[in-house]
Amino acid sequence: MTLRIDLNADMGESFGPWPMGADHALLDVITSANIACGFHAGDPDVMATAMAQAVAKGVGIGAHPGLPDLQGFGRRRLQITPAEAHNLTAYQLGAAQGMARQAGGQVRHLKLHGALANMAAEDETLARACFEAALALDPEIILLVIAGTAQARAATALRARIAQEIFADRAYCEDGLLMDRRLPGAVIHDAEAVCTRSLEMLRAGAIITAKGTHLPAQIDTICLHGDTAGAVTLARALRNTLERAGVAVTAFDGTRAT
Repeated sequence: MTLRIDLNADMGESFGPWPMGADHALLDVITSANIACGFHAGDPDVMATAMAQAVAKGVGIGAHPGLPDLQGFGRRRLQITPAEAHNLTAYQLGAAQGMARQAGGQVRHLKLHGALANMAAEDETLARACFEAALALDPEIILLVIAGTAQARAATALRARIAQEIFADRAYCEDGLLMDRRLPGAVIHDAEAVCTRSLEMLRAGAIITAKGTHLPAQIDTICLHGDTAGAVTLARALRNTLERAGVAVTAFDGTRAT
């Protein structure tokens, strides 16, 4: 059976005159785009441009809600209640849906950003609050979750459509959570290492930790970070590696949890 995988990347993270990432070039490589909704990054003009470019390239559009922390780029943990998490998710998804419709497209999936995503990967109650908000707006939306975490458990309990992701350029701890970015080796910059480990995890059907432990996981998509140095070169290298290995790169379907 041919292996299939989606490639997703975060984009729409510029703000006013300050550019972030290489959205237009990445859209030639990826199959799903997670577009910032204005809380951690992005603004209405940036969102409109990113949405229009994704529609033109035939790339699946996702809402990428984060914590209300522009200065910290949504990567600083804030104390929020489940109710607050629910409302900030609904607010940002609603904005994304409006901007996507204006561009002639639609929001296909939702992926939490940064610290909010990491908090929800550890806290099933928080994850459920975010996901319930998304499903209230669109019961058919695909929840893009970090494989093997509380996010996946919450989405499964809600019987939602799910796509589970691994990270091409991030190291994993033994519990399956991402290593803190501040730690040495947490972010992998070497293209060959990124390509090799991504293909190895996909073939193994498992997350491979920094220590080499295999943690079995469903893998539907691989995340590439568009804001890292050499992001486009790395993305192209990964796609080429996968396709040369016989892996079909295509948008995820979103399996409904049972």
